[in-house]
This record gives sequence, structure tokens and C-alpha cells, in this order.
Amino acid sequence: MPIDLILVRHGHSEGNLAVSRSKKGDDSLYTPDFRERPGHRWRLTAEGQVQASTAGKWILDNIGVQFDRYYASPYVRTQETAALLDLPGAEWRLDQRLRERDWGELGSVPIPEQASLYPRNIVLQKADALYWRPPGGESIADARMRVRTFFDTMHRECEGQSVVVVTHGDIISAARGALEYLSDEEWLAFDGDESKRILNCHIYHYSRRDPATGEVGKYLSWRRAVCPTDTGIDTGWETITRKRFSNAELLERVNGVEPTVEVR
Repeated sequence: MPIDLILVRHGHSEGNLAVSRSKKGDDSLYTPDFRERPGHRWRLTAEGQVQASTAGKWILDNIGVQFDRYYASPYVRTQETAALLDLPGAEWRLDQRLRERDWGELGSVPIPEQASLYPRNIVLQKADALYWRPPGGESIADARMRVRTFFDTMHRECEGQSVVVVTHGDIISAARGALEYLSDEEWLAFDGDESKRILNCHIYHYSRRDPATGEVGKYLSWRRAVCPTDTGIDTGWETITRKRFSNAELLERVNGVEPTVEVR
């Protein structure tokens, strides 16, 4: 695996703006043209362009100037973000495995309309956020399996290197599950914590280098999350634990779930 793997969410996009307004009851941006345009062709807003430039400066000032590989999702908003990071000498590789989670029939549909078209879907989403699939789309668990194949490439081709990846919020969320060995319960706790929401141009830096000693280990065992556009967000370096469970520990986890029918 790379010594340093930097994941960057794209800047604020046209889709982000439309969704945020829709949540407040304003669906005016959902014009016929917007509805017909595929989500992969959304541009950054002016705010998103500034965010990308700010994130690029933070990377140069705090991580490094040169990287061995540069990857981006092929979506327009991630390409635009990657370019505006303005990393010197970058040669970007577009990889479809880094594309946004597929929202299926819910893409480019206002929030109130989603609820009226698919009322049962809202219930399922709230009950099972990790495994729930939008109609015709992907679950986070599906996206996690997809992103694992990208990490297989990192393992084969990027040993000892530094890699920058520009992708999407749900893909970083799925990547966290894979890279940090999060249990379903841990992922759900993270996903439900508003203070840990993955913001536009949020940077997740994974490293094999011990931040205290500089020694390079075998695994990506440390993670730091920073959002340069929100100076209050910096987790500092946190250690990633590769979890194992004994038989007794598994049973303890199982017994925390009440049966829905009588177990004989």
C-alpha cells in the first residue's frame, strides 16, 4: 500500500446546492434542464471552486508538493476539483471505481418528490443506512466492495508511494469502512454523527508512517481528517485498530440484539 493516501471530497457542486435548498422547501433549482442532466455532469459552484483552491493550498503547506500518483473520479465536479487543487506537476488518472455512489431513480429528484414516489423507501433508508439501496442504485456496502478493488490496485502498484485521490463523500465514507475495519455498528455511529459529516473538500489522510516516531509500518494505521474550509475541523492523528473477535465476544455482540420472534 502507499505510505500516504490522501482522499479529498469534491467542492460544493450544483447538485449539493439543489439538495440543500430542497431540504429547506425550495425546489426552484430542479428545472427541466437540471432534471435531465446526468448527475455526473454537475459543475462546482463558485463556492466550490474556492474550496478546491483552499484545499490544494492546505495540502501543499501541510502534506507535500509532489506525489507519485494522482487519481480522480471521472465526474465533472471531481475533475474540476482536482484541477483547482493546483498541485504542481500533477498527472491525473480518471478511475470509474471512484465515481459517486449510484443513487438510481432518486438522482436529480427533489426531496419531497422522493418521499411521495417512494414512501416505503424512506422507511428502509432510516432503518438500514448501510445496506439500503436507493431504487435502482447502490448501498454503501456495495460501494465499499467497489472501492476495495481500487485499494487492490493501490496494494499492487503503489507500494511505498504517496497518492492523492479526489472522489465523493459517500465513497470516502465507504473507504473509511474498508480502511479502518469499521464494524456495521461503528459505521452507523459515524454516519449518524452530524459532527463527523464528510464536508466538501474534506481531506482524509491515511498513513503508514507513525506520526510520533516517523517509523513506517506495514499497514495504513493512522488517519487524520481535516476540512481546510472549516478551521475548527481537524481530528489530529488517530490510530486505526485492526479488530478481531473471540467466540465469546461475537456472542456478546449478538446478544445485544433482541430477537423479534421467540428463539427456541
